[in-house]
Amino acid sequence: MAKRRVGILTAGGIAPCLSAAISCLIERYGKIDSETEIICYRHGYAGLLLGDSFTVSPGARRSIARLKAFGGSAIGNSRVKLSNGDDCRRRGLIGEGEDPQTVACKQLEKDDIAILHTIGGDDTSAVAAQLAKHLTENGHEIAVVGLPKTIDNDIAPITLTLGADSAAQESAAFFSHVVNECTTAPRMLIVHEVMGRNCGWLTATSAMDYRRWLDRQKFLPSMGLDRLRWEIHGVYIPELQWHMASEIERLRRTMDSVGNVNLFVSEGAGIETILKEMEVEGLEIPRDAFGHVKLDRINPGKWFGEQLAAHIGAEKTLVQKSGYFARSSAPNAKDLKLIADSANLAVECALAGKSGVVGLDERLNGALGLISFEHISGGKHYDPNAAEYRSLLGEIGQS
Repeated sequence: MAKRRVGILTAGGIAPCLSAAISCLIERYGKIDSETEIICYRHGYAGLLLGDSFTVSPGARRSIARLKAFGGSAIGNSRVKLSNGDDCRRRGLIGEGEDPQTVACKQLEKDDIAILHTIGGDDTSAVAAQLAKHLTENGHEIAVVGLPKTIDNDIAPITLTLGADSAAQESAAFFSHVVNECTTAPRMLIVHEVMGRNCGWLTATSAMDYRRWLDRQKFLPSMGLDRLRWEIHGVYIPELQWHMASEIERLRRTMDSVGNVNLFVSEGAGIETILKEMEVEGLEIPRDAFGHVKLDRINPGKWFGEQLAAHIGAEKTLVQKSGYFARSSAPNAKDLKLIADSANLAVECALAGKSGVVGLDERLNGALGLISFEHISGGKHYDPNAAEYRSLLGEIGQS
């Protein structure tokens, strides 16, 4: 009897879950059937197109738990859209006249893959769904089971994606260091830019985590160690509509009374205004293969700081981005448990011949389940009326 062959790939940006998820999947297959062969494709869909893969050796499988202590993806990531043939050709992933989906499917058939596990965001899942459909229509039965990864926590209908909690915790830790820069100059404006294209979950959650850290600290106001100086004075997310003139007046009063202002800003907050300004100036808007604006090239935090600095009388402005620091971390204990539970169910579903994405399903009150690809979508928004967020704004005096 031929050995079952399982393929694993990670795709998109990194998050604090990828290496751990690879480890948990391999561990689970080892417990169920140690004869199962595990094939890892290097750098996601790029490796699949190029046939660049390796078989996990018995020695590696015995020590695979070591991956859990690291961030990133041990097998490598890339951003490749299989429906964008022109981009794939430009990058040398396929030849002239070739269709990337066909090339990918032929490689899976060549490698005799019976199960494919993808670890990525909604784009990764969409590509996986297309592959599964294409293979089934051409007589190659394969189970494709994804694990949802994104620090933005913006995949519907999933309540919490793998790596998001760790990223929020790390973003808060990042700012707990950066905030001390408030002492380097009078009337200091610090803008903490947090990742989040369309969703403010990470910004809001990291702000809450940071304030819980503040609650544990002991201050000494008579020596200048006043909580108000270390406090967050504004939290801005893409979903929140605010009156700029009123906010400028409020922050000006804060600057006058406290002596500095600290802000948490989603990279997607105010992005529409920035893009309109670029279009008016005739500037090219950089986009990736999926058509997403490259926010790291736009620099929203810098724009936000420049807009506010003069109005609130800041003598010095510091913009710091926590994104790469946060997304590159290893998973925390909460994430490790969710990763392990998700991987176990993913293997169970795959062996039963089922396809979809394993995640905490909001339609099932947050219970872990297999969600069909057709119900997965990106760009889920954070609720700006969520009780915890409104409480946060109330505590910091932001309306």
